[in-house]
Amino acid sequence: MAVVDVHVHIYPDKISERATQSIGRFYNIAMDAEDGSVERLTDSLASTPITHCVVCSVAVKPGTVGSINDFIAHEVRENESLIGLMAMHQDFPDPEAEIDRAIALGLRGIKLHPDTQAVNMDDPRLMKVYEIAEDRHLPLIIHCGDYRYDYSHPRRLKRILHAFPNLVVDAAHFGGWSIQDYALEFLENERCFLDMSSSMHSLGPRRTRELVYAYGTDRIMFGSDFPMWEPADEYAKFTSLGFADDELEDMCWHNAERFLNMKIN
Repeated sequence: MAVVDVHVHIYPDKISERATQSIGRFYNIAMDAEDGSVERLTDSLASTPITHCVVCSVAVKPGTVGSINDFIAHEVRENESLIGLMAMHQDFPDPEAEIDRAIALGLRGIKLHPDTQAVNMDDPRLMKVYEIAEDRHLPLIIHCGDYRYDYSHPRRLKRILHAFPNLVVDAAHFGGWSIQDYALEFLENERCFLDMSSSMHSLGPRRTRELVYAYGTDRIMFGSDFPMWEPADEYAKFTSLGFADDELEDMCWHNAERFLNMKIN
């Protein structure tokens, strides 16, 4: 089967080491990874069953949106195993024009990180982005949940899902990085996918399995959050939790196909 890692960050070579260390500082985690370059991602996947990665980068300033989208589009063109998402920022002056430009470049969805972008997930500026994404049938990966901030609280995502019933969303990190129980309260019965990236290290195997079955294996997608964690290690941990073969096939392949609305072979 194909194996899709739906949550991977990549950076241009000249900033990849600095960007990776910045992630570590933001989350107060000692990063094992030296950098988040495409070359290191490719090397880390060489001995794994992972066949495809959904790659993205976050725009912390509106002025970087265009260059990030150009970079992601270039890497996707160079490597058929990469599926690219565009960056967007709440203060970008013409989001509709840039979204359409990124679509023309071959990018298939949008990535947002309300905490590092310092914006409420349901801010009116982002609601316009969701409206465009829903109209263009673009899936959205959005960082959810941080005990230190309120920007990405899952209750805000619930409001978005109700305002945009046809928006396709992956609520990253079981819908609530570091506050997964709150996420379950708000998102258990909502219409969204969830990836399990950056979760197993704190949840442990038992709680990871409980959350998978609470949401349903038809909603969960495998993700590593590279370079925060190594894809090989995350895949090995996830597939060792005792899920049935058909459940793993959904979570590591078919759910990603449904999320992205594309066949992946």
